[in-house]
Amino acid sequence: MELYKENQLKIYNSLTKEKEVFKPLTEGYVGMYVCGPTVYSNAHLGNVRTFMFFDVVYRYLLHLGYKVRYVRNITDAGHLENDADEGEDRISKKARLEEIEPMEVVQKYTVDFHNVLKNYNFLPPSIEPTATGHIVEQIEMIKEIIDKGFAYEVNGSVYFDVLAYNEKENYGILSGRKVEDLIHNTRALDGQTDKKNPQDFALWKKADERHIMRWPSPWSDGFPGWHLECSVMSTKYLGEQFDIHGGGMDLKFPHHECEIAQSQTCSGIKPVNYWMHTNMLLLNSQKMAKSTGNFILPNQILSGENDILPKAFSASVVRFFNMQANYRSILDFSGEALEASEKGHAKLMDAVAYLDKISAGNTSTFDVQQWKNDCYAAMNDDFNTPILISHLFEAVKVINQIKENKASLTNEDLVEFKASLNAFVFDVLGLMHDLNTNNSEKIEGVVELLIKLRKEARENKDWALSDQIRDELLGLGIQLKDGREGTTFSIN
Repeated sequence: MELYKENQLKIYNSLTKEKEVFKPLTEGYVGMYVCGPTVYSNAHLGNVRTFMFFDVVYRYLLHLGYKVRYVRNITDAGHLENDADEGEDRISKKARLEEIEPMEVVQKYTVDFHNVLKNYNFLPPSIEPTATGHIVEQIEMIKEIIDKGFAYEVNGSVYFDVLAYNEKENYGILSGRKVEDLIHNTRALDGQTDKKNPQDFALWKKADERHIMRWPSPWSDGFPGWHLECSVMSTKYLGEQFDIHGGGMDLKFPHHECEIAQSQTCSGIKPVNYWMHTNMLLLNSQKMAKSTGNFILPNQILSGENDILPKAFSASVVRFFNMQANYRSILDFSGEALEASEKGHAKLMDAVAYLDKISAGNTSTFDVQQWKNDCYAAMNDDFNTPILISHLFEAVKVINQIKENKASLTNEDLVEFKASLNAFVFDVLGLMHDLNTNNSEKIEGVVELLIKLRKEARENKDWALSDQIRDELLGLGIQLKDGREGTTFSIN
């Protein structure tokens, strides 16, 4: 039996502001769309936090036995400098400044994005469509919205009529914003006279003479609005209605609000059943953003080439750090926090590595089934990774007790324990045996040699050398423990 039939997953739905039991449209199948990067620059760690969380969602759904179609787009056209449909396309601007082709910009930063995700052990999505690969479909959706009376063309540009839509539907249903308040808080801006109302957003923009990226359309040579691509691609690959739509909290308004309006105008039904949004990642208690210079790139963490962290850290430690906070909580990134995560990560990995050395006992002193149920309960509660990690450290405690002959597991329980612990650590959380863990056998060999030398010193009544070996190892974080069956050690 598939695990999803035994587990009742609950998801916090940003649309209803409640945790709801997850019921996919088709049993056994999940359609999930996550807004991907705009590839005009390197993705910083704050961007990657969102993708990392949805990688865990994807992993857990697969672990439960669902067949998942995970769509994550690449925005390679149409994302203007601000949300007021003003300014220049970010990719075109980068290309103009560097005097290269826009697709060179796209290729450079798409490759970088993929390299980062590979280094951090992401599973690739099922489909990764691009905005430029779906220009025809976007033009067709604009035609449909115009035909239904919710868009208008002015001087070669096409805008979505928010007030007309709001008369029949609720523009603001996701973000909680009211059109009346948006009108009150908006002042007229120069260059926006084409719009009937400041709240209207672009479906198609006429390209001016400096705009490099442009396509022919019934209205002008131009380019699609940023919000349109996600409606088009999610609909094309997941249908008019699908299960999960994810992204960062900053996308809730206006991007996701506009998506709902566009898609619902065309289909007449709500496009998404469960909306999920991740919260911000701070850097030293300040918002991580390129505009302020307060950011760090994922690969800078791995190399140590930055002015923020005291040293390099492994990708698995960064994943572990991210999963120690709930995805809907603000998370503060710092060198101190990462060092603390590194210690916890090392303890977890050491315990997992020791599992293969454990022999079965005659009795079980630990309720493996209850522990396993607790792990699933944590993930079923809106993917609560911090609680899952707390249960993983219960397992670490048990492994250390077994190492000290203070606990035991029967063969049946030991097999179940190993399989479940490895599944949650590696398959679900996506953690990895990093370089420190890969060298653990060498470290263990050195420590065992020192234990042997210490034993010989004690047999020769050389207590000074025996104490020196013990104390210096302790200073390195390696604690020796003498017992009836010999000396064992633990790395603190």
